[in-house]
Formats: sequence, C-alpha cells, structure tokens
Amino acid sequence: MNLTDTTLSPIRKGIVGVQFLFVAFGATVLVPLLVGLDPSTALFTAGIGTLIFHLVSKGEVPIFLGSSFAFIAPIIKATELYGLSATLFGLTGVGLVYFAMSALVKWQGLSVINRIFPPVVIGPVIILIGTGVQMAEENWVLALISLGTAVIVSLKAKGLLKLIPIFCGIGVGYLAALFFYEVDLSGVREAAWFKLPKFVHPTFSWEAFVFMLPVAIAPV
Repeated sequence: MNLTDTTLSPIRKGIVGVQFLFVAFGATVLVPLLVGLDPSTALFTAGIGTLIFHLVSKGEVPIFLGSSFAFIAPIIKATELYGLSATLFGLTGVGLVYFAMSALVKWQGLSVINRIFPPVVIGPVIILIGTGVQMAEENWVLALISLGTAVIVSLKAKGLLKLIPIFCGIGVGYLAALFFYEVDLSGVREAAWFKLPKFVHPTFSWEAFVFMLPVAIAPV
C-alpha cells in the first residue's frame, strides 16, 4: 500500500497529515536553532511561503515549504564572515537561482534536470546534506531505536501503520526516552503561548550574495 495508488479515507489522510506535521515542524524549527535564527520567524515565513505557493500553483502540488538542511553550514559560515543581516541578503540570490531553474524546467522540461543531475550525482549530495549522524551522536541508543522502528514498520507493517513509519519511530523513540532517560520539558512549560517573530532586516552585501549562490544547487 502506498500513497500513489491508494485512495485514503479522511481519517487516514488526517493521520498521515499528523506524521507530516511532525516531520516538517521538526525540520523547520531545527535549522534556525542550529544557525542562530528565531524559530518563530522560520515558522511564520514557511507558512506564508507555502500559502503563496499553493495560491500560485492553484493547489495542484501538495507540498510544504520549510527549512533546508543544505543551508546550515553555509549560513553559519556566512554569518561569521559577513554578519547575519548580510547573509539574509545573500539568501535572496538563492531565490534567483530557483527562479532561473524553474524557468529552465518550464522551457525544457524535467529532462534537463535529469541530464544535469543524474542519480549518481543526486545520491552523494543528499548524503552530504543530512545531519542525522551529528544529531544521533547525542544518543545512539535512541537514534537506533527510532530508526529501527521506522524501518521495521515500513517493511513489515500492513494497512494504516505502513503509511506512518516515521510517526511510529518518533513515538517509540520518545517513549524510550521517557522511560530510560531524563526528558527536560522545562522549555515547553516556560514558553509563551503567543510570540511575535523577531525579524532581521537584510543588509546589502555582494560578497554574501555570491557566497550563497552555489548553495542553491544542492536543494535543486
């Protein structure tokens, strides 16, 4: 059973949606935490960007525009060299690259992407983007429990469970953390119910602009 050949009931759609919420929320929040940005700003801009995308594409592509792990190291380095506000300006160059690639695909079709980025190129790039190893180093036991659960559910489960292996991995890993390790929930208890994003105005910088341009190739 997979999402491409199965018509899901409203309940199953809701459960699969919850799984995606965990995946997308974690990634969207983790990236700004690692690079020194405000997570609430990332959530706000991701939401606005996603709504604009669905408006432009007329809801034909079910996608969420969140944070990309490919930008973690470049943003950290660019911030060290040019400052955060200049780095944000540099990220506008990434948007221009996406616009150019979109125009190229619209003109030539997806075949041009397959020629420029064959599987032998895509695979290693995705491996280099992933930060799972660094995160797993904090607790290999929990990481392996979560990963093992997701793999087993994906391979062996049937019906609804087979659709939510990531959600199962998160749930089992969290329960293991509660029973065998200390889980600090003070940050959740102390967090404000409502909080405005902390916006940072970009500063013009050609150096940061050029520095960030090659980074756009990885997500493409």
